[in-house]
Amino acid sequence: MTPAAERIRKPEPALPTETDSKLAAEASRTLSQSKPANGLRIRLDDNRELTIPQAAAQLLVHILTEMAEGNAVRIIPIHAELTTQEAADYLNVSRPFLIKLLETGKIPHHKTGAHRRVRFLDLANYKKQFETEREKLLDELVQSGQEMGLGY
Repeated sequence: MTPAAERIRKPEPALPTETDSKLAAEASRTLSQSKPANGLRIRLDDNRELTIPQAAAQLLVHILTEMAEGNAVRIIPIHAELTTQEAADYLNVSRPFLIKLLETGKIPHHKTGAHRRVRFLDLANYKKQFETEREKLLDELVQSGQEMGLGY
């Protein structure tokens, strides 16, 4: 297992409790109202101060918002290599369907021994391209429906 694969498996996402969700909602609201240009300053229980970079603070707001809605969250490094099952889960497709995407070259991959590995960045690029194509097709369908007077 690669070091990147180790990082994405730890810690496992945990479903937030009702108390966690309430705390996350309050923290998310408070943090989203604060837009510090030089990072987010936090005072710890032992009175030490910590400055979190602005990009990390934005990610924290997103994580807290998801937790407030009762969703489990997992962070995946962009350079991570995923197993085929992890990649399929990310795309919300079956593993056999993902294998077909890999074998037809639609998503780059490599083999580590007998196992396929997919870079997260390649998956994210495929997903973005797929969604862009889907939006274009939906726009074309809507336009065709309007031209035909179907009320869309």
